[in-house]
Amino acid sequence: MIDLTINREKLERAIIRARERGIVIPTIAQMKNPALIPQYVKDELTHIGLWDVNPYNLFRISWHNEPKEFGGTYGGVNYIELPSKLTGVHARIVALVGKWFPTGCHKVGASFGCLVPRLVTGQFDPTYNKAVWPSTGNYCRGGAYNSKLLSCDSIAILPAEMSRERFEWLSRIAGEVIATPGCESNVKEIFDKTWELRRTRNDVIIFNQFEEMGNHLWHYHVTGSAIEEVYESIKTPTSRFAGACFTSGSAGTMGSGDYLKEKYPYSKLAVGEALQCPTLLENGFGGHRIEGIGDKHVPWVHNVRNTDMVIAIDDDDSQNLLRLFNTPEGRQYLVEFVGLEPELVDKLPLMGISGIANMLCCIKFAKYYDLTEDDVIATVCTDSAAMYTSRVAELNEQKGDYTLIDAASDFALHLQGIRTDSMEELTYQARKRVHNLKYYTWVEQQGKSVDELNAQWYDPNYWKNIHNQAGEIDRLIMSFNELANAHRQ
Repeated sequence: MIDLTINREKLERAIIRARERGIVIPTIAQMKNPALIPQYVKDELTHIGLWDVNPYNLFRISWHNEPKEFGGTYGGVNYIELPSKLTGVHARIVALVGKWFPTGCHKVGASFGCLVPRLVTGQFDPTYNKAVWPSTGNYCRGGAYNSKLLSCDSIAILPAEMSRERFEWLSRIAGEVIATPGCESNVKEIFDKTWELRRTRNDVIIFNQFEEMGNHLWHYHVTGSAIEEVYESIKTPTSRFAGACFTSGSAGTMGSGDYLKEKYPYSKLAVGEALQCPTLLENGFGGHRIEGIGDKHVPWVHNVRNTDMVIAIDDDDSQNLLRLFNTPEGRQYLVEFVGLEPELVDKLPLMGISGIANMLCCIKFAKYYDLTEDDVIATVCTDSAAMYTSRVAELNEQKGDYTLIDAASDFALHLQGIRTDSMEELTYQARKRVHNLKYYTWVEQQGKSVDELNAQWYDPNYWKNIHNQAGEIDRLIMSFNELANAHRQ
């Protein structure tokens, strides 16, 4: 469970800092349901940009943000539905849109779920501690941003081969940025750097998204309920919620699958990974280019026993579709030759590289289970193509100018040509094999206990107890706000 032990001395310093900076912290309940947010906060947001470094933007950590870059308040959950003409399958695929979070990515929510419980219990002292955010990209951006809004110092750690946009933005937000060797697959190098910081500095607190249960809890409550809301709004009398598919970065978003399987017990939950680094399918090796997902280990926060399928995605598919969806020639082909509505084509850049991979997971899932037009599959667009403009330029430089012939080829090979290869429906023993892979990273290298590893598998209350902590965290947040005199009438 998440440690909610109170440190009174440090908590008092955190409250004073919040009082001085006018910081109000939203509750998990308010992130799920913006109707609970005070009117004065909504009034303030009408004068604030989506990415502004303003504490009120903590209240925009929600799937319900009005989709505008300045002055937005709230509406329905942001999502897109991907039509059969695009996907080639009969099932309805809906994808929640992360672009309309501050920082343009839902990882700002996961990092909130990790930092805030430490802050409102006094375990993190914003006048002394520095929050360390190890990540393959978006999580450290979200962590650095939340740290800035909460008046905490931060250190961002990410692989050196991540996109230029990430480093440029972090240089303006994080107190310190550390680039570790390698690409998305080089997670161990990130872990090694965090251990170096632990050994050499007394002021750091590591928020490792792969082990922080606040990541899992935030997605269980906030993303899970958002997907439920979308499904309930679009279902017909014959609809079935077939399941959800998410590529595994930290596996935090997989926590929403726990929520969905409780609401729709007949549904299935699939986890995606890169074919070039098949950790869950083949125990991990290689490198890949699907930015935002990490490999060569099974995250501690992944409830493997509740996972029904592993799906591998070729990163060549996601890279080529990134060009198809984000070039004038690609969009022209999709409208004139595929017959997609221009309004839908204009929304395809809402999918970043991992969002495209999530879509491909849903397609393979639908084909494997022979799903029909009555079946609904859910996923997320973690971020948008705005994070990868340099990648599109690099692909154009490597392959030459994009043409309608290239678009036709990419659509046929990398979308309509998707098959049900490199995927596995998990038996009990297969799930246990994947779960046991946690031992090598978390017990041997990161100091976790075998007893807790076994509890994750055998104790039916292990994950339920974590999910049930949201109410206590919200009570601590409300107490913190009251003591900081941050509420307004």
